[in-house]
Amino acid sequence: MVAEGCYPYVVGGVSGWINSMIKAFPQHEFVILSIIADRSQSAKFAYELPENVVAVYESYLSDYDWGKKPKIGTRTHFSEKYYKALRSIIINKDPDWDNVFKLFEKDFSIDDLLMGADFLHIVQEFYESSYTQINFSDFLWTMRSIYLPLFLILKTPIPKADIYHCVATGYAGVLGGMAKSRYKCGLIVSEHGIYAREREEELIKATWVAGIYKNIWIEQFRKMAVLAYNKADAVTCLYGHARELQIELGCNESKIMITANGIDMARFANIPGKTEEDEQYVNIGAVLRVTPIKDVKTMIRAFAFAKQIMPNLKLWIMGPTDEDEQYANECFEMVEIMNLRDVVFTGRINVTDYLGRMDLTILTSISEGQPLTILEGYAAKKPVIATDVGNCAGLIYGEGDDQLGDAGILCHIMNTEELAEAMIDMAKYPEKRIKMGEVGYERCKAKYQLKQMQQTYKDLYNRIFKFNFPDRESELVAEVNEEN
Repeated sequence: MVAEGCYPYVVGGVSGWINSMIKAFPQHEFVILSIIADRSQSAKFAYELPENVVAVYESYLSDYDWGKKPKIGTRTHFSEKYYKALRSIIINKDPDWDNVFKLFEKDFSIDDLLMGADFLHIVQEFYESSYTQINFSDFLWTMRSIYLPLFLILKTPIPKADIYHCVATGYAGVLGGMAKSRYKCGLIVSEHGIYAREREEELIKATWVAGIYKNIWIEQFRKMAVLAYNKADAVTCLYGHARELQIELGCNESKIMITANGIDMARFANIPGKTEEDEQYVNIGAVLRVTPIKDVKTMIRAFAFAKQIMPNLKLWIMGPTDEDEQYANECFEMVEIMNLRDVVFTGRINVTDYLGRMDLTILTSISEGQPLTILEGYAAKKPVIATDVGNCAGLIYGEGDDQLGDAGILCHIMNTEELAEAMIDMAKYPEKRIKMGEVGYERCKAKYQLKQMQQTYKDLYNRIFKFNFPDRESELVAEVNEEN
């Protein structure tokens, strides 16, 4: 499993999906290759690793330069083949990744590469083609900052495996593509959100990068996405619109499978219900990480307005607050300054201890894929208020031949008024709320169970293994016999 910025260091979301996938296949050994910011995060796991995880390897986007240092007065100079390959990932839209991978197997210093003549000449050519209106020194240093993390990833030693499963494109996709090129193994790319599009949206809004450089960053992430798509044997996504975006970015549509998320509904079958104290409130549960992408501040503002109309509302914000401590503190201060009653920050929880006490759940994210927290709420027969991101509309209203009805209320992103009205509506009409919870439960049972997701990926793993290792098919037969 190749992951970036999530498992096993961060809980929830994609990390939870990876953990459930590993547990769903106890017959397989998993190795985690995880990309994190730097060594300060090393081994700070948020999960107790399942028994079938046999190793965790780390790759860093910012690190020391462990490469071979040049003699004084010299700089690394590559052959024409490798110079052209290096040039292709910076200037061309069709990079020669295979030769780039071979280049980075060589023993050289990344610092020496970035400060050397080859990189300078390539950047100079790129500059003269389109960017002469800005200062060259600034341009050169920006290009070094863009390519440093990629070059560190390309220098990562990759453990050998039969199948590499990348849980995004981006830097994880680069590692997967490099493994495919080097080992002729199986490669699956699974996207929960569309990584290249998410980075593009972040860069457009970002203040830390000057406008003229945004397109360079965006183009870089698109090149990395196309690499992952081209090298993959199969590409999965969670819903139809995500598939459309993958095709638009350059993925061959014949490779794409829509594989919905799945949860273990049995976990929520006999969870504790409301306490005597809870009965006086309409409890709204937000199971999330307290981070900007979850837009907790808009949730709090909307609750404040709704609370004025329905005083019996209570908001439970359930999840870790240590991922972005500054943002979490701003949320705490916001509640205090507004003198808001009945807002509870629980910190990290076992969701089954709390979800039965809720009357509904809420998710005010500005970006999502197919949120597991909505499905967990459905398994506990809780309707949802959610923003119109990712596949939230499909989860609430159904897709395809699904005629079950509404399982919640959909609102626009950062729309305080709509969210407040939805909270008031849920509180005013308990019969409607309960019916929505039943619809969510039936929808989850029909399409989003863990056993369904497990069977899909079991078939996919077996197909990719047989395709890449036809001479080892007897191993699959033995596995099936053992299960039987």
